[in-house]
Amino acid sequence: MSLVVFSLLLFAYYSVWVIILPFMDSDHILHTYFLPREYSVILPGIAAVILLLCIGAFTAVIMWKNRKPKKVD
Repeated sequence: MSLVVFSLLLFAYYSVWVIILPFMDSDHILHTYFLPREYSVILPGIAAVILLLCIGAFTAVIMWKNRKPKKVD
């Protein structure tokens, strides 16, 4: 349940950051609660690279464990 709540909060925060903030004045008080806009592209990109690395490492480990030794005649 806590993972669902965390995901919803993260989605709401990112949605406000990317969709609503560009249409507000830069001196609005709401801008103080968010990082600069360039991070809205950088952070998901870094997360995607880390996710792909983890998937690749998991796949490599599974393939390494399931390999069959060659028969020597």
